[in-house]
Amino acid sequence: MSLLVVGLSHRSAPVSVLERASLSTDAQSKLLQDTVAAEPAAEAAVLATCNRIELYADVDKFHAGVAELSTLLAQHSGVGLDELTPYLYVHYEDRAVHHFFSVACGLDSMVVGEGQVLGQIKDALARAQELHTAGRLLNDLFQQALRVGKRAHSETGIDRAGQSLVTFGLEQLAAGADVTAWARGKKALVIGAGSMSSLAAATLARAGVAEVVVANRTLDRAERLAQILTEAVSGDVSARAVPMESVPAELTRADVAVSCTGATGLVLTAEAVATAVEDRTGAPVVFDEEAAPADIRPLPPTSVGADDNCPLDLAAVQQPAAQRSGFSVLGEAAVAGMDAATLEQHAAWVDNAGVDRRPGARRSPEADAELITALAALAATVGRIPERRRPEPVATLVRPQPVLFLLDLAMPRDVDAAAHRLAGVRLVDIESLAEASADAPMAADVDQVRRIVADEVAAFGAAQRAAHITPTVVALRTMAADVVATEIARLDGRLPGLDDKHRAEITQTVKRVVDKLLHAPTVRVKQLAAEPGGAGYADALRTLFDLDPETVAAVSRAEESTEKNAENRGPA
Repeated sequence: MSLLVVGLSHRSAPVSVLERASLSTDAQSKLLQDTVAAEPAAEAAVLATCNRIELYADVDKFHAGVAELSTLLAQHSGVGLDELTPYLYVHYEDRAVHHFFSVACGLDSMVVGEGQVLGQIKDALARAQELHTAGRLLNDLFQQALRVGKRAHSETGIDRAGQSLVTFGLEQLAAGADVTAWARGKKALVIGAGSMSSLAAATLARAGVAEVVVANRTLDRAERLAQILTEAVSGDVSARAVPMESVPAELTRADVAVSCTGATGLVLTAEAVATAVEDRTGAPVVFDEEAAPADIRPLPPTSVGADDNCPLDLAAVQQPAAQRSGFSVLGEAAVAGMDAATLEQHAAWVDNAGVDRRPGARRSPEADAELITALAALAATVGRIPERRRPEPVATLVRPQPVLFLLDLAMPRDVDAAAHRLAGVRLVDIESLAEASADAPMAADVDQVRRIVADEVAAFGAAQRAAHITPTVVALRTMAADVVATEIARLDGRLPGLDDKHRAEITQTVKRVVDKLLHAPTVRVKQLAAEPGGAGYADALRTLFDLDPETVAAVSRAEESTEKNAENRGPA
C-alpha cells in the first residue's frame, strides 16, 4: 500500500473554483466513507480548510487510485470532473509526505508560516478516527505531521515569516496602518464560533477593540466564546453573545465584522450591508460604478458658433437634448443637413482661421482640396459627416472613507462579493487575501524549515519501511520460539528423569543460541529495509525461512489493534 493525495488549493485553483468545491462537514464524512469503500483505497482522510481541499488515501494502485479519488472529489464537491481536473494536483509516496509536512509547517499556506493549519490537521485526524477510515499509515502520517509542524515553530523563526490568516486579513483592512491603532475603540461583530472565528475574536480583543459581539446559530457556543474572551483578555473589552437573527441590527452598530461560518449560502448580502451602512450614516449608499462625483462637470458647449465669421450658424441647428453640449466642431449634430457648398466654405474657413495653428499642423493646398472634395462627397451621400471629437477626460472617482470594515474568511464566502463595490465599505475576503499574499516577503527561516521537512520526510519513510518488515521479523522469531519449544518437549520425552534445574539450563542455552543466530540477520534486514527500495527484503525473509503468510498477517492485525486502542485516546 502507498500514500496518495489528490487535492486543490489556492496555489492551483482560482478562489471561485475553491469556493464551489468546498465541502461541508457532512460531505466530508460521506467522502471518507465512500473512499474507503472504493477498491483502490484502504484508508482515507480529508483536510479541508478555507484555501485547500485534499483527500489522503492509502492505495494499492496508483492510476486507479488517482482516477477514483478525483471522481469522488468531483462527485461530493458538486463540481464536474472535467471542470475540476485542470486544478487538481497529485502527490504520491515520498512526495505526498513532503507535501503534507510542508502544509503542516505553514510553507504551503496562503500566509506563509501561519500555525492555524495544525489545528485543522488535528481536526481532520480526529474525524477520520471517529469514522474509522484512518489506519496505521494515515495515523502515523498525521501524528508525525503534527510533531513536524510543532518542531518547525519551536526551532525556527517561521512565526516571523507570516501570521495567521486573521492577522493578515486585519492588516489588509487597516490598509497599511498599525492594526492596534486602527482597531482601538472600534466595535466588532464576529459571525460564527468555530476555531477561525474564535481566533478572530481573540485577535480583535487583544488589538484593543472596545466591544466584541459574537453571533452564532447555536447561541450556547457564542455565549461560551464571549465568556472566554471576557475572562482571558485583559483590558476594557466587553464581549457578549447574540443569536444569528440579531446580525442585521448588530451590523448597524459595528465598525468591523468578521465572518467565518460553515453556511452554504451568503450570510451577508450586499443589500444587507448597504442597509447597515445607510442606517449608520443616514445617507443612501450607492455602488461606485453608478456614483456621480461632484467634481465631474458637464462637457462644455461647442464654441463654433461663437467664432467670428464662421459660415455655420450653430444656434439654428436643432440638436437633441442629450447632444446640445459636448459636440466638437465636426460633430454630427453640428453639420447634419448642411449642403456641400456650405461645408466647403466651412473647410476653407477652418484652414484660413487656423483652428490648429501648431507648427507643422497645416497641410498643402493640394491635400486640403482633396480633403474638402472627399468631405463634400461624403456629406452629399450620407447627409452627415462622422463624429471626430477627441474623448473628453473623465474625472477619477474618489472613493469615500469606509465606515464599515468586513473580513470574510469563509469558504464558500459568507459575504456577497458585490459588497466590494459599495461606497463606504471595505471588504477583504479570501480572493483579495490571495492576491495580497502573492507579494508577501519570505523570511530566511523558511529555508531552515524546508531542511527540517526534508529530514523528517526521510525519517518517516525509513520508519515506514522498517515497520513494513517488522511483522515478518516478529513472525520469524515466533517460528524460532516454536522450534525451541518443540525440541525441549522432545528432550523431555527422551530424558524423563531430567531435573528442573538442568532442564531450565538446557532450555536457556538453546534460546541463546537461536537468538544469537537471528540477531545479526534481523537487525541488518531492518536497516536494509529502511533504505529506499528496501521493501523487497521482507519478501526475501519470508521466502528464505518459509514463513507462513497468515502468521505475518496475524502479527500485523495484532499491531493495528493495539494502535487503534491507543488512537481512541485521541491525537497528540
